[in-house]
Parts: sequence; structure tokens; C-alpha cells
Amino acid sequence: MATEKMDVNHSSCPDGDGKAKNSQWVKLNVGGTLFMTTRTTLCRDPKSFLYRLCQEDPDLHSDKDENGAYLIDRDPTYFGPVLNYLRHGKLVINKDLAEEGILEEAEFYNITDLIKLAKEKIQERVAKQNQSHMKNVYRVLQCSEEELTQMVSTMSDGWKFEQLVNIGSQYNYGSEDHAEFLCVVSKECPNIVNGPDNEPTDRAKVLQQKGSRM
Repeated sequence: MATEKMDVNHSSCPDGDGKAKNSQWVKLNVGGTLFMTTRTTLCRDPKSFLYRLCQEDPDLHSDKDENGAYLIDRDPTYFGPVLNYLRHGKLVINKDLAEEGILEEAEFYNITDLIKLAKEKIQERVAKQNQSHMKNVYRVLQCSEEELTQMVSTMSDGWKFEQLVNIGSQYNYGSEDHAEFLCVVSKECPNIVNGPDNEPTDRAKVLQQKGSRM
């Protein structure tokens, strides 16, 4: 069995009658793994299951193993971060653990602040994943000087103007030159892994097209 020995704090923890108990060590057998901590640590949240366990609540029936450790049928891997949160108030999660697992344990032990913090961590992760799944798609549109104003003013559906490149006069009628432009527009779209990508995405293509026309 693995044993954790931390938190040598000698403050007191009130019992159910409002009296003080010494912060003696408490043994917890969580899913076959032995943890050791103090009553002070387990009493950090007065609404939690672990607080009630410290008070030896008559309504809370918890068996003990041969070493006198309270038996708790939960995953010890996820109990470690829960116990450490009660020790120092910070949620530290190993990269091989999921925030959802921490949330499930926090809800089981009814640790209010940890439930809130775990949910925030999940929201932050989802937001980062959504952001990484988006990409900027660029389009290069050729238009004449007369068409330019109308095209820019009527852009919709998430497209926005990025860059305008004057590629000079391509044709003329009589003595009048008619300027031509490359208009670069962009839009944020979902990044489909291994999916079709028919949109030009590199701004360097603008310069390549400009060079081919001059």
C-alpha cells in the first residue's frame, strides 16, 4: 500500500458539538491505498463528507480496516489531488488525469469550492480546444476599381476585409485606364482534420498572383 504523510498542523478542529479536537493524524484507506493527513485538513470544508468523517458522525457509517483506517470505496488516483487541494487550496492535476475525474470526486465528497474550481478548469480546457480547432481561411478576389466599393460594402457571412493589392491596369478603353485590384478577405472556420481544404490559406499566394499578372 502507498502511504502519504504530509501536513503536520497542530491546530484544532471543532466537533459536532462545537468543542475542539486535537489535530491528530487520520488514516484513510481509499480504494486500497493508504493516505494519512490531519483532522484540520479534512475539516477545511464543513459541508463535506470528510468533515463528517472527522466528527465520527453517528449518521455516517464508515468501516475501518485492520490498521484503523477509514475505508472509502473510491479511486485513489483522483483522491490525491482532492486531498492536496484541502491541504493548500490549489488544484494541481497531473497531465494523465482528467478534470472530469476530479469533478466527480469533488462532488462525491461534497467539497464546494473544489467543485467550482474543477468546472472552471473544464471550461478553460474546452475553450482552448475550440480555439485550436478554428483556422483563418483566406480568399483572393480580383475586381475592378468600379466593383471594389460595392464588393467590400456587401461582404457578409463572417467574411472581413484584410488587404488590398493594386495590380495595375489590365485593359483600357480609349484613353482611360481601368485599375484592377486583388482583394484579400478572411473568415474563421472550423479546422477539419484530414478534410478537404479548397480555400487558399497562405497570404503569400497574394504576392504570387500579383507577380503573375504584372
